[in-house]
Amino acid sequence: HQKFVKDHVVLIGCPKLDDVDYTDKLMHIIRDNDIQSISLVRMQVPCCGGLQRAAEMALRESGKDMPLTITIVTPDGHLL
Repeated sequence: HQKFVKDHVVLIGCPKLDDVDYTDKLMHIIRDNDIQSISLVRMQVPCCGGLQRAAEMALRESGKDMPLTITIVTPDGHLL
């Protein structure tokens, strides 16, 4: 919580359960706001790779250059 949530704007999604392409939505959020960096926290399961791909693609399509940090949480709760 202290590292990833406190004092940050948090977006939550599940590409397996949500019937939506996150790329366009994220691209508009990135493009239309004064965002300095993106930290993506995802689980170490294949379907969560969709969130990472959407964030990477959205950042490219936004035309902005900013850091994108990816943190992967293992099934037993460790951070990679």
